[in-house]
Amino acid sequence: MSTIASRLAEKRAAALAGGGQRRVDAQHAKGKLTARERLSVLFDKDTFREWDMFVEHDCTDFGMQDNRIPGDGVVIGYGQINGRLTFAFSQDFTVLGGSLSAAHAKKIAKVMDHSMRVGAPIIGINDSGGARIQEGVASLGGYADVFQKNILASGVVPQISLIMGPCAGGAVYSPAMTDFIFMVRDSSYMFVTGPDVVKTVTHETVTQEELGGAGTHTSKSSVADCAFDNDIETLEQVRRFMSFMPQNNREAVPNLPTSDAADRLCPALDTLVPENPNLPYDITELIRTVCDEQDFFELQADFAGNIIIGLGRINGETVGFVANQPMVLAGCLDINASRKAARFVRFCDAFSIPIVTFVDVPGFLPGTAQEYGGIIKHGAKLLFAYGEATVPKITIITRKAYGGAYDVMASKHLRGDINYAWPSAEIAVMGPKGAVEIIFRADKNDPEKIEQRTEEYREKFANPFVAGSLGFIDDVIDPHTTRAHLSMDLAMLRSKTLENPWKKHDNIPL
Repeated sequence: MSTIASRLAEKRAAALAGGGQRRVDAQHAKGKLTARERLSVLFDKDTFREWDMFVEHDCTDFGMQDNRIPGDGVVIGYGQINGRLTFAFSQDFTVLGGSLSAAHAKKIAKVMDHSMRVGAPIIGINDSGGARIQEGVASLGGYADVFQKNILASGVVPQISLIMGPCAGGAVYSPAMTDFIFMVRDSSYMFVTGPDVVKTVTHETVTQEELGGAGTHTSKSSVADCAFDNDIETLEQVRRFMSFMPQNNREAVPNLPTSDAADRLCPALDTLVPENPNLPYDITELIRTVCDEQDFFELQADFAGNIIIGLGRINGETVGFVANQPMVLAGCLDINASRKAARFVRFCDAFSIPIVTFVDVPGFLPGTAQEYGGIIKHGAKLLFAYGEATVPKITIITRKAYGGAYDVMASKHLRGDINYAWPSAEIAVMGPKGAVEIIFRADKNDPEKIEQRTEEYREKFANPFVAGSLGFIDDVIDPHTTRAHLSMDLAMLRSKTLENPWKKHDNIPL
């Protein structure tokens, strides 16, 4: 027995040592934590339980039989984050560059299977040089096995990816299929082909950071949702983010005790919208004001700034927020904004998170770039996502809701449960001046007549009462009562049931 205990201690020590002190020091020198250090920050103290610490690869080619390290470059297991069960895997760059072997992939697939069986989120920490070349197609097969697990887990349990080092080639497709991606500035990157290949094929000279760094993926490609300055900040923010997440697609959203009164009035909102309809204002002020303790976790803040998405709480329960941002492109919907919001709406619907939508949209962004880029189909994604969603949906029109964009932004016609307007709301086919210049084209050379007609149109349509008379708006509310209305309505809608017709799956206009 003492011999077994001695061997166990040796094996455990070898696994915990990773690739050795020299490689651990190199990891630290780059400002990066090791795989197990990251897990110790991510999980509640002393709650993480590691599995498969003694797994080793079985490759014998290219001298690999002499290069076996227990754990084989990935740490898997489960623990608690904010007191709730969560599964995770963390790739260890100090062991063979974190490269993925068949054994490495089996470990990841195993922990993903467990997360689905018991219904708990899975977090993947990616820090890998890619497929283990010495294993050839076996490592590629391992990637495909992980991809299949991502697909099966999608919409069943929340999947979160942390990119905390290199993630290149086929490795990028696993994070891409998860719900959210967080990156670390200056030390993580993602790309399908690296700078050397790009230069050979396209003759472009580009750095790793320019090609696939956190800045690129949060502001240009929208591949990543958030980026933070270092490993510690990233892991702490993920802990905060997980407090908004439900455990799975069958459980209700978490409810955190709050001292913020559900019926709290918000006087500042009465002066948020400028009297001049052409002046912008910051819609995030509205979102933060109605959230418990003004705590709002914005996603993709650096991409498609004309629409805001993120998670907050009202009366303790998680809510998804979507809002047009008048500060950017006047809040117009364009290709990027439509894609960004549509995916978020579908995530909320998959995990029974109620959706609150704040509308101030003058229409879709015009131009050849938008039309050639497929704004018709991209705009339809957002329309489809809202119309498909069966979760509670509350919509508040703060100012403009013009044209087809009015329909798309969670209107009553897309099965909106409660649709409000502020007194400043303008609901019409288009803006007053543009409408008048079309309707009264014969008077276009008479500025006085056009001005008079514009005022008549504004009086008739640039208010919420026509839509209200048709039942498209349930009520016109004072801005300062917005949080109180949302609190009561979300409580009322908690037991809502709505089912779509049976189908194998829909065919959203991808």
